[in-house]
Amino acid sequence: MMNFGMVGIMSSLFMVFCGLWGFISYHKHLLNSLLSLEFMMLGVFWLLSMSMTSVGMEIYFSLFFLTLAACEGALGLSLLVFVVRSHGNDRFMSFNLLEC
Repeated sequence: MMNFGMVGIMSSLFMVFCGLWGFISYHKHLLNSLLSLEFMMLGVFWLLSMSMTSVGMEIYFSLFFLTLAACEGALGLSLLVFVVRSHGNDRFMSFNLLEC
């Protein structure tokens, strides 16, 4: 029988792999890619917090990681707004790489 710690670790790894699968398979729009990356970061944060609390270490490192993930999300949303304003939509096929 599995204990609660093992269930938490397995579910966080499942979240990371589901986010990776979503990032690989649903890459038509930029917003889908950003949501998949944030779901992976949430799984990694959960895995980090479960492992830090089980070892008895301080939780400040996981809070630092959560702060960096929030900054990454804000940066991704600002890039999404910039792309929608400049190109009109967030589809990857409509991006022109030769445009300055």
